[in-house]
Amino acid sequence: MQSASSTASAQTPLNHRPTVAIIGAGPGGLSTAMLLAAAGLDVTIFESQPVVGGRTRRLEAGPFSFDCGPTFFMMPYVLEEIFSAVGMATSDFVEMKRLDPMYRLLIGDEHGGAPTRIDATGDLQKMAAQLDRIQPGDGAAFHRFIADNRRKLALMEPILRSPIRGLADLLNLDTLKAAPVLRPWESIHTHLKRYFKSDQARLSMCFQSKYLGMSPFECPSLFSILPFIEYEYGVWHPIGGCNALTTAMAQACTLLGARIETASPVSRILFDGKRANGVVVHSTERRFDHIVINADATWALKNLIPESLRPRGYRDAAIDAKRYSCSTFMLYLGLDGKVDLPHHTIYTSTKYRQNLADIGEGRVSEDTSFYVCNPSRTDSTLAPDGDSALYVLVPTANTKAAQDGAPIDWNVAAPKLRDETLQRLETVMGVPDAARRVKAEIVCTPDDWRAQNINHGATFNLAHNITQMLHQRPQHKLQGFENLWMVGGGTHPGSGLPVIFLASEITSRLLCAQCGVKSPLDEPLARRRNSS
Repeated sequence: MQSASSTASAQTPLNHRPTVAIIGAGPGGLSTAMLLAAAGLDVTIFESQPVVGGRTRRLEAGPFSFDCGPTFFMMPYVLEEIFSAVGMATSDFVEMKRLDPMYRLLIGDEHGGAPTRIDATGDLQKMAAQLDRIQPGDGAAFHRFIADNRRKLALMEPILRSPIRGLADLLNLDTLKAAPVLRPWESIHTHLKRYFKSDQARLSMCFQSKYLGMSPFECPSLFSILPFIEYEYGVWHPIGGCNALTTAMAQACTLLGARIETASPVSRILFDGKRANGVVVHSTERRFDHIVINADATWALKNLIPESLRPRGYRDAAIDAKRYSCSTFMLYLGLDGKVDLPHHTIYTSTKYRQNLADIGEGRVSEDTSFYVCNPSRTDSTLAPDGDSALYVLVPTANTKAAQDGAPIDWNVAAPKLRDETLQRLETVMGVPDAARRVKAEIVCTPDDWRAQNINHGATFNLAHNITQMLHQRPQHKLQGFENLWMVGGGTHPGSGLPVIFLASEITSRLLCAQCGVKSPLDEPLARRRNSS
């Protein structure tokens, strides 16, 4: 029986340098390009936006700068693996600061009292003491939770790093070892009742399901590793924002010989039978040996691949029948003066379950949960001296969810939600005169996300319910096609920067094997000097 590498070597002429088109310069596309270019492949990235980054790009409003999407950076060692493999270091390009407190959590009181405040810290003794003050005994439970999830992540990591193509990949030794601790049928909120007595402690360890765009009452309990990762590896801020990471990867790609064409949307993937062999950009056919999709996964399936070529499970009706994450309503605010808030502050609704139900059923809640990033507290590069660049996120229904079949009319809802959110910056977050201090502003609604080629405006991609995980997500080598690959939050392991980087490692390894070349992850390049 031949290995994947030996089979690929027989198929790929030794004198041919395989060409690869990557659709999208998001974190997954850029990290995949770094690894493929370092392996010697001829890589071109096509990005529809005028700047790199995808949802992790930089936004500007006058002299203020913002992250468009992700603002939390965790598990930095995964990205460092990729830079190290190509002979570089993340620190060649980006300065990063570890945050402490990692964030402030304000838990709304359903009885009308003041919110419960928890300043999440990597000092486990201090964190346990905070939880004990809320409910005696929950501090000891926190230490047990951390220890259990340290073991859980160690058992899960081989699965997160491997392609899961079907039951054969699931029924291996790594999965069997992890199976007893995963409990995929149990929600993370139910799972936490095994540890914590207080609702506040449970909420402080499960609101992270929103990183996946899911409710903690539905999110599988295996994602209890999310809070553990925060406490174990920290929450980091790259100077300039998370967009500085994608800028750094773009610079690395260029140094490695990859080409990046911005403002160059791909309108169609070309095929010879079921073999992908090119893309159409600006009405021009461009031919390549391999195509890697880093666009929004289900949008790309519906819009770049003819429906007649797709397997039954990826026809339009089947794609739209899948479950999707929530969306977000965004305010990017340039404010006059400083803001006395931590770098990250999360407020959870006084009617938390109702807020989650409203999101799932297509309504705007009266008391919405929301999140505020105040990076100017840490980073002076984002706003003029003395001012603040504030990022405000309100989880909302995606454009598929609808109450009585009628989607939210964001032309009507957006101005009202904007005004309410600015008011709640004052009443909940304690930011005085927020509305009157706005000097620059960008508003983004679920309709705007959808217009950016995000299917249903679902900013966190496909939901991570148990029937849409592992081999049941679109695979790294797309089922039913040849030379067509996928990377990003729509494939395994899922959404979030660290696991998107893991997906790029998987996809690049598989593609290198098919081309008969060694992955730099297995044989890293020598460290470059002065690579920046």
